[in-house]
Parts: sequence; C-alpha cells; structure tokens
Amino acid sequence: MSYSDWQLLAIALGGVLFLVALIVSRVRLHPLLALMVTSVVVGLLTGMPQEALVKSITAGAGNTLGAVGIVVALGAMLGKILADTGVTEGISNTIIRKTSTRMLPWAMAGVAFVIGIPMFFEVGLVVLLPLVFSVARKLEETASIRGSAYVYIGVPVIAALAAMHGMVPPHPGLLTAIAALNTSIGATMLYGFIAAVPAIVLGGPIYGALITPRMGVKPDQALIDQFAVTSAGNDAPASTPPGLGLSLLTALLPAFLMLFHAIAELVFPEGSRAVQITGFLGSPAIAMLIGVLFAAWILVHARRGDSEKLRNSLSASVKPIANVLLIIAGGGAFQHVLTDAKVGDAIVHLSQQFSLSPLLLGWFIAMLLSVSTGSATVGIVGAAGLLAPLAGAGPVNAPLLALAIGCGSLFFNYANHAGFWLVKESFGMSMGEATMTISVIQSIVSVIGLIMVLLMNLLPPLI
Repeated sequence: MSYSDWQLLAIALGGVLFLVALIVSRVRLHPLLALMVTSVVVGLLTGMPQEALVKSITAGAGNTLGAVGIVVALGAMLGKILADTGVTEGISNTIIRKTSTRMLPWAMAGVAFVIGIPMFFEVGLVVLLPLVFSVARKLEETASIRGSAYVYIGVPVIAALAAMHGMVPPHPGLLTAIAALNTSIGATMLYGFIAAVPAIVLGGPIYGALITPRMGVKPDQALIDQFAVTSAGNDAPASTPPGLGLSLLTALLPAFLMLFHAIAELVFPEGSRAVQITGFLGSPAIAMLIGVLFAAWILVHARRGDSEKLRNSLSASVKPIANVLLIIAGGGAFQHVLTDAKVGDAIVHLSQQFSLSPLLLGWFIAMLLSVSTGSATVGIVGAAGLLAPLAGAGPVNAPLLALAIGCGSLFFNYANHAGFWLVKESFGMSMGEATMTISVIQSIVSVIGLIMVLLMNLLPPLI
C-alpha cells in the first residue's frame, strides 16, 4: 500500500468519528447538517476539487432520494391508508391473538423473512413499519414486557430484512456478484436460505430479547399515530375493517409484485417479455405506487369513503417523514463523497496485503468496502470484481464465495449508510441506540453468515 492509501483510510475513519462527535457532543448538530459538514471536510481533506466535491454531494443526495426517498414517501402514504382503514389494526390483532408474547418476535421475523426475499432492506422496512408499530403499540398497552416494545418487535424485523438483503438473490448486489463469478443463482439461493436462518435467529429474536430490557426506545408520537391507530378513541377507524384476506393482499401487494419479478427472472430467459413486464411492475417505486393506488381504491373509493379526507390524510402522511428523508439524503451525500474520493480503491489495496482463503478474503474485502463507503453494493461489486479470477481458476465453491461476499457487505451498517438513518429516525433512537440495534444486528448477521459459509464449505456442493 502507498502512503496516499493510508492517508485516505485515516481521513475516512476520522470523518466517521468527526460525524459522530458533531451529533452526540455538546454541539448537538442536526444529523443533516452534521452529514453535510462532514462530507465537505472529508472531500477537501482528500484533495477533491471544489467543483467535483459539490457535484459529488448533490449527486449522492439526489441518487439516494431517487432510490429511497420516493419509496419511503409512498410507503408512508400506504401505511397511513392501512392505519386509517383499520387494516394494520386487524392484522396486528390477529398476530397478537394467535401468538404469545414470547413468540411475537419469532412471528415478526417470519413475516420479514418472506417480505425480504424480493425487497431491499429500506423498502421492506418501510412496508413493515405500520405492522411493527401497530403490534408494538398494542404490546406496550398490555405492559407485558420490560423495556421497549418497539425494540422487541423491531429487532427481529431488521435482522430478517438485513439477512435476506445480503444473502439471498434476487437482490441486485448478489446478482452482480453471481454474474461476476459466473456461478449459479439457484445454488447461491439455497446456500443463502440455509445461512440466513441461524443468522436471523441469533441477530433477531435472541439478541432482541437481550437488549429490550435495557432500552426505552419509542418513536415520535406523530409516526406512531400515523401508522398505528388505537382500538378505541378518536383515532379509531370509522368503518368496519376489511377481512383478513383483503387486508393481507392490500398490505403485501408491493411485496408480491417484487416477488413475481424475482420468480420471473429465475424461470424465464433474460430479456423475455415476462421479465420486462414483471421488472417494471416489480421495481420498488412502481410497486409501491400500485400498492398505494390499490389501497386507496379498494379500501376507500370502493367503500364510498370520503375522497377529500383521503387526500388530506395522504398529504399529512408525508409530514412526519420529511426529517427522515432529508437525513437519508445527507447520508447518501457522505457515501458518494467517500466513493468519489477513491476510499474503496485504498481498501482493495489493503486487502491485497493479506493471505487468506478466497471465502475469508471475499468477506473481508466486501466488509471493508461497505463499512468505508457506506454502500453494501459497492462492497459486493468491488469484492466480486477482485476475486472473479479466483472463481474461474481454482477449486473454489463459487456460490459460497458469492454468499461470503454478500455476508461481508452487511457488517456494521453505520452513519454513512442510508439504512442506519432510516432505522434511527423511524424509531426515534439516539446514535448509541441505533448502533446497538441496526449496527450490531447486521454485524451478528454478517458473522453468523460467514460461519455458515465456512461450515457449508466442508460439505459436498449442493449443486
């Protein structure tokens, strides 16, 4: 490694520490301001031209809002419709009625496991937030657990969504790794499902049970009121809630559309009409748009609801998440500056100094790239590109190598990741509380995934 590589790594590490200090010290800067200031400082210290730095910040914020912001806004609208019409109330009542308090985290992990197959982490969380808040609010009212009900219910969901995002195709990062390594989607998917189960169990219900009594997390009341109505009082739904089947269809329609696209990619040839159609309908923004329109029609207009009230409700639904969206944009700006400053290249050069097995090396490179740049996709693409020659030249289990890379990209999701800020702001957490949840959860999932990869490598190949 050159001196400039070490300098870049030191600046990146110092930038993260500086960001945390701005937020948690006496300065107490708003996270958006802290992220913007840190992005500027890091960019200047790495020697980026001023014009390029400005473009990098705006491109990072814009790209993140384009990929995540619209989906989050549509998810807030869908969640508001589901809450106002009693859908989340009915589903949460069913889950609580048929599941003991002790088994609730396991049930929620199971729901997130299914939802997470076709969805990005952030999209899946947005889709499930109404259900998480509704179940947690009811659990909080019963006072049947010690600590935060929102942590008790939310941690298993975060663990399951993270595991599916990094371990199971058809998520784009893993598909990119599979293509670069020229390996099998089916084998990688089978290995991914096997590795995901223990990772979800340990990072979800078990870890959640350990930290719940120690945390008093409660989301902003405006978000709770938006996503979870009470069973009695002024905010209760005025009409009879729809049946469970229609409720599930309406709540999960975006997930179904994304899942259909995932299945079509496995069944039909690349570029076929079926793949094109499902790809359009199953893209996150279009799937969420269809979900909102379907919910508005089937739950309000078809039941002769008040259209003016619906429009006002949808307008109000976006207000509580404005802060979340801006902070996510700031995280995207910081991530883009780190990437443009070539911190990822320095990480690759560092990884070449170590003599490790391909599986460990793939996990290690993806982990370093993801942690330093704030992008799991950058981690996967960089590691897969670097190790592609190994997959074709030696006795390496290529599907397991793709899975190891995916697991590495999950490690320690922190302040330069958009998902970190989505969890922190949605649940109303401090920096420390967010670190104890999403950062530690994803680290557990990542390490358990690696252990499962190494264990499965001792067995004959599945395919």
